[in-house]
Amino acid sequence: MRKGSARTTSAAEPARVPVIVMGLGFIGQEVARAALRSEEVELVGAVDKSPKLLGRPLSEVLGVPAGKLLVQAQLAEAAKGRKGAVLLHATGSKLTQVSKELFEACELKLSIVSSCEELSFPWFRHPELADQLDAAAKKNQVSLLGTGVNPGFVLDRLVATAAQVCGPVRRIQATRIVDARTRREALQRKVGAGLTEEEFFKLVEAEQLGHVGLPESAALCALGAGLDCDDFEEEIAPVIAEEDITGGAFKVKKGQVAGIHQSVSGLSDGQERVRLELTIAVGAEPAGDTIEIDADPKVHLTVNGGVAGDQATANVMVNAAPRVQAAEAGLLTVLELPAGR
Repeated sequence: MRKGSARTTSAAEPARVPVIVMGLGFIGQEVARAALRSEEVELVGAVDKSPKLLGRPLSEVLGVPAGKLLVQAQLAEAAKGRKGAVLLHATGSKLTQVSKELFEACELKLSIVSSCEELSFPWFRHPELADQLDAAAKKNQVSLLGTGVNPGFVLDRLVATAAQVCGPVRRIQATRIVDARTRREALQRKVGAGLTEEEFFKLVEAEQLGHVGLPESAALCALGAGLDCDDFEEEIAPVIAEEDITGGAFKVKKGQVAGIHQSVSGLSDGQERVRLELTIAVGAEPAGDTIEIDADPKVHLTVNGGVAGDQATANVMVNAAPRVQAAEAGLLTVLELPAGR
């Protein structure tokens, strides 16, 4: 092979995409730090309505240098003069609870990347609201996306990507096992660690416990793999500690709930075509992500240890921002993003 001199180019480096972070809870702070590390985006604003954070230097909140940015209460103030900015939104999991913020961002001409799990495939639970958001985004010529590590990657987009090498898919099974000891205390509480079984089921019944977004992942998974599922069934069960478990934010005693096991089946004419299983529990083993696609050829993928949840969600959102800014106006799913950065 002939060796030649390196080529040089005079083309200017593309401008960084301005981004604003809304919601400075644990995930929002991770998103802000990821944005500061990114070479593709520029963090230009931060919004949170907590009295403890208002007016504080963002550097102080994050514990890393963030210029002279201050935490502001109003999105309109942070977005002023920021043409072409993307909102990195991390304030809640339920679409009905955050929809007002999303509509406001659309009116401010901001494209949006949100960690709201129900926004990953909002037609599943909220078809009318999804259509309204799509119309608002198109009216204001912006794009809107819900994403994260799950839903948004491991149990849906990654499955759909792997299925591209297959012929017609017969069935998909994907599992994700997370040892909650590696995650923050709030997540350990969210999956019921330390509760009795009775307390667990009461909170499940009140929709105050469990992982949001698994049915949305199943719907995306089916769509991306070319499967036409007409029904989805979800089951939630506690994982019970068989011995005392330490190493997390608190001790889980034998007989207490250690975490949660959720599953969703996607059915076509009563036949299971998609099955997703998610276990998040203190001491869950072996931690990892597995995808099995029954097709020709068959595909079996394993991510040993699993994709790191919080950091991966932050990176997924930040990496999506330039793609969403460049996309056609409207409500998107992760299946419409380019495969590469």
